Amino acid sequence: MNAKIEFKAELALNENYDVIVVGGGPSGCSAAAAAGREGAKTLLIEATGALGGMGTSGLVPAWCPFTDKEKIIYGGIAETVLKKCIAGMPHVKEDCFDWTPIDSELLKRIYYDLVIDNSSDIIFNTQLSAVNMSGNKVDSIIVSNKAGLSAYKAAVYIDCTGDADLASWAGAQFEKGDEDGDLQPATHCFKLANVDEYAYATEPTLHPANPKSLIYKIKAEGKYPLIPDFHCCNNLVGPGVVGFNAGHLWEVDNTDPVSISKGLILGRKIAHQFQLALAEYAPKTFASAFLVSTASLIGIRETRRIIGDYYLTVKEMMEFKSYEDEICRNCYFIDVHHAQKEVGTNKEGASTCYRFPPGKSHGIPYRCLTPKGIKNILMAGRSISTDRSAQGSTRVMPVCLAMGEAAGIAAKMATMSDNNVHKVNTGELREKLRNRGAYLP
Repeated sequence: MNAKIEFKAELALNENYDVIVVGGGPSGCSAAAAAGREGAKTLLIEATGALGGMGTSGLVPAWCPFTDKEKIIYGGIAETVLKKCIAGMPHVKEDCFDWTPIDSELLKRIYYDLVIDNSSDIIFNTQLSAVNMSGNKVDSIIVSNKAGLSAYKAAVYIDCTGDADLASWAGAQFEKGDEDGDLQPATHCFKLANVDEYAYATEPTLHPANPKSLIYKIKAEGKYPLIPDFHCCNNLVGPGVVGFNAGHLWEVDNTDPVSISKGLILGRKIAHQFQLALAEYAPKTFASAFLVSTASLIGIRETRRIIGDYYLTVKEMMEFKSYEDEICRNCYFIDVHHAQKEVGTNKEGASTCYRFPPGKSHGIPYRCLTPKGIKNILMAGRSISTDRSAQGSTRVMPVCLAMGEAAGIAAKMATMSDNNVHKVNTGELREKLRNRGAYLP
């Protein structure tokens, strides 16, 4: 058993903010922008040196679909971000709203402007380190950075950490993984540059949905043993540059620093083997390609899921339910990537998918964003209150943007209602969202 020490310190307390958002991924950026836009003095705290999370530091090469195959579902800030991305990528068609490629550097700038132009402050390279409670509400948070430890106090906090760090450390109940605690695998994304674009466009796609994909031959012949399975999503993200969301990393837990450290090392080795394998098996496209970048963040699909005032189930999703307090719609398919025990020793499985019919979507209730028993925390992002299968749909970036905007507006509203997120007038919240372009039929 490790020895323990008692630590005491007097810290400077910053009380300048009405709303503090922890985590600068898609949900955090839209939450901070929306709260600032509503007039709340807002601070966005980000652990890395860039905004955007998986779409930027994580090098995810494409947006999940923004449409239900008939219309855009994620309106408001989400739609604005998408269309600014498209406008900055000349090789992408103006109406490419599904599986739109991502220029990660462009997206960083879009997020900076989104937050700053809506009068919110940003502090980078700053890690949430502790939560101080007063009864059932967060009194203050402790953060750490190159200045040491410091404390911040706000009326309302929004947890956009992805792992529900703020809410769980505040004492909120949560679930994690399946009934045995096993998690969906992670993926370490990467980019290959100097790719032959014509060959890439004309040769058979590498996606495993194509039965002729070379990934099957690469895996079957076993010359590159670190390539774990057939998972091989990829997109042209710039001139001669292909981004890959490929391969699975099992037994990676983003709440365990040792686990993540091992995953980063293995993920970069896997990326190198993909480069070598593709140069050999698809030389017209990749013979001269080189590994230009591996992500600074591993792509995490799940960790904690908070237990909120409402618990959204996959059954309700598949019934395409609506709710009086829904704050956005969601149409992304149910996409649960297999835990290692579910794919056996060959690690050949990918995911269990259920795709919604065209024109179908379901609501996400505001109550999924409010942790049970905690007065002044809102959730946004992949750790909202759902069952595990439902989280396989609600975890992706477009819906996270939509949830974040709702959380930001609600946070400002809560500051005018005893700082109690459970007392927000959801009818008024929905009207505000509609006025900002949200799709709430």
